[in-house]
Amino acid sequence: MICKSAYPLIAALFLATWTASVAEPGDRLSLHTRRRVEISPGSGVYRVVEETRGWDAKRTAIVICDMWDQHWCKGASRRVDEMAPRINQVVQEARKRGVLIIHAPSDTMKFYEGTPERELARAAPEVAPKTPLLRWCNLDPQREAPLPIDDSDGGCDDTPQCKTGLAWTRQIKTIQIQPGDAVTDSAEAYYLLQQRGIENLIVMGVHLNMCVLGRPFSVRQMLNQGKNVLVMRDLTDTMYNSRKRPYVSHFAGTDLMIEHVEKYLCPTITSVDFGAHEPFRFSEDTRGQPQTIPPPAHQSHPASFVVVPFALHVPLAYLGSRLAMTRAR
Repeated sequence: MICKSAYPLIAALFLATWTASVAEPGDRLSLHTRRRVEISPGSGVYRVVEETRGWDAKRTAIVICDMWDQHWCKGASRRVDEMAPRINQVVQEARKRGVLIIHAPSDTMKFYEGTPERELARAAPEVAPKTPLLRWCNLDPQREAPLPIDDSDGGCDDTPQCKTGLAWTRQIKTIQIQPGDAVTDSAEAYYLLQQRGIENLIVMGVHLNMCVLGRPFSVRQMLNQGKNVLVMRDLTDTMYNSRKRPYVSHFAGTDLMIEHVEKYLCPTITSVDFGAHEPFRFSEDTRGQPQTIPPPAHQSHPASFVVVPFALHVPLAYLGSRLAMTRAR
């Protein structure tokens, strides 16, 4: 067992090892990106653009945002539990290829105090940013349209809604923190990237409509600093209550947020670029899968089923609002 007093020395050794090799090129990452481009200015009509980008692994970092051990919303915790094994697989593959892994479980730095991974982040010297580093990066109306989902109630889709509070103490154990990784929840992440000459960032974790965009180590901040940013769209989630605007399922709400990111902020990729056979999908996301309803009990034929099209899973309140808009035209 390593004595805690030795942690700073170990962190310094990791830092020296990296500094000696930072200029050396690493593996070439082949990333299949997706973004949305407006067909003509002001048209509000977008087309999907898919491209393949090549990034140097040694000049790339992955940020894992707020994948806590527990969330105040039970539904959010359940989805984090389900998604965490895939995130761990991705970071294992990325780490082997030379990508820096930054674990960013906000508000839990006390848990990691004195560890080599925490000291590694703290040791990065402050450097002058391109724009002031913010503790939280709000939506800039000059760059983004309003978010497509209403999260004003906190976004918990449980019934009844869970009581809010700080339920987290650390990152979920499923996602392993290994020697050479960094742990931070602040602008230290930017200093670390600058120290290592890293210009490319891949962000995953939760929640896309909140922390993934706003945290000081995440999407908006790094875009403001001129970094190349991608969001891993199959390894994220939203805090969205389907009983709020635009009255679609939780997972449809997440898709709307992904579209928002692709339109106004940065392209997205999936975990397939890091060895997964197919994009991750939550088990509760049954969209696109035909569902059957057993026949009434009085019917004698046991093989009779009714196939329910996906469209019927859209809440009636949403359909009603769309009908009203059509009539208004």
